[in-house]
Amino acid sequence: MRAYDVIKLKRDGGVLSEAQIRWFMDAYTRGEVAPEQMSALAMAIFFNGLSAPELGAWTDAMLRSGVVLDLGEVPGIKVDKHSTGGVGDKISLPLAPAVAAWGVPVPMVSGRGLGHTGGTLDKLQSIPGFKVDVTVEHYRRQVHDVGCCLMGQTRELAPADKKLYALRDVTATVDCIPLIASSIMSKKMAEGIDALVLDVKFGSGAFMKERKDALVLASTMRSIGEQLGKKVTAYLTNMEEPLGYTVGNALEVVESLEVLRGGGPPDVVALTVALGAEMLWLGGKARDLAEGALRMRQVLSNGAALEKFRQITRAQHGDVRALDDPSLLPTAPHRHTLTSWADGFIGAMDAEAVGLAAMDLGAGRARAEDNVDPAVGLVLRRKVGEAVKAGDALVEIHHRDGRGLESCLARLRKALVITEVAPVRQPLLAERLGDAAPGAWASHP
Repeated sequence: MRAYDVIKLKRDGGVLSEAQIRWFMDAYTRGEVAPEQMSALAMAIFFNGLSAPELGAWTDAMLRSGVVLDLGEVPGIKVDKHSTGGVGDKISLPLAPAVAAWGVPVPMVSGRGLGHTGGTLDKLQSIPGFKVDVTVEHYRRQVHDVGCCLMGQTRELAPADKKLYALRDVTATVDCIPLIASSIMSKKMAEGIDALVLDVKFGSGAFMKERKDALVLASTMRSIGEQLGKKVTAYLTNMEEPLGYTVGNALEVVESLEVLRGGGPPDVVALTVALGAEMLWLGGKARDLAEGALRMRQVLSNGAALEKFRQITRAQHGDVRALDDPSLLPTAPHRHTLTSWADGFIGAMDAEAVGLAAMDLGAGRARAEDNVDPAVGLVLRRKVGEAVKAGDALVEIHHRDGRGLESCLARLRKALVITEVAPVRQPLLAERLGDAAPGAWASHP
């Protein structure tokens, strides 16, 4: 085969065969297809899309470009969760141990934050000593022995995706749904899972700003999962305001620990319970979603989920003492409080602007190679719909020697809208896409 012929066929709106896709992806991974040729094909896909069979073959070729993990020796149905990213999205930290506490193995390969969205790995590495770069063998053993491992992507898993993602980033082909969906699913399918729950976000703080676009992405990923023989459920969730009250890595760990102790913000708890109920049902540990939700609340309140998180932390060399003593987590040396400039209600909160404000402080990265300060961030003292008076605290800013403070304050003043009338709050969980499940799922009020 020739790369030229494959590119031309897709450029002209043709349909690629499975053999063509597998050859092209394999040759690109080995360096026989040049980056400019993959760039041309990615742009052709951007404009002409991929049919369902093409997309299934494309994803399968990416995941088989490296090691496809076999967790057959781990008893039970292996279930993971993936979020498309948001501001204050700390859900994996309480969710994974809570589900694993009921005996559902959770093999979770997570990512780092980029731009205004935070990353699970950055939060975990706020815990002193916590190691996310573990070997594949360690991953297998920990999932078997502990029931859950929270690790970063290794070189062995879907190397074609890592190579292609870097190329898409510089060729204006990042925002292409077939390429987004195949990128996510190739990594997830390589983990050795049997089922997957997707948290696909929409709104100001999400990659997909419009609900209709999030729906297309969710449907596309579900279709890929079905073609590859996996059970996939997707939830569309609202990201118009940050999740919880904290934005910033160590701060979000503290809030996650509150959830694992039976407390925490209502929205974080609601989403943790909803996604966990789905994972328990898919994993065969709940008869329906209602029982799954009840079981999630049980392990969050009785200490079982927190104990499972201790086991995970210990297995990944983290300092378990920090889970009970937050003073052992990184702490910013300075605080500054933004106060309300009027009486009224928090009418809106631009989640993306809040994420960028935290980034100004050093809590996020603009480029993959940037360092992140785990200690800095924001604590929201009011959320959308809550009443405020002039002078009330709106946001507590945790900063290091004033770095980015002025730009952070400027963003926050624009991000928070104070209105005379309380707004109508939108539900957190907007829609469920998946096989019919007994028991109702409920949106957060």
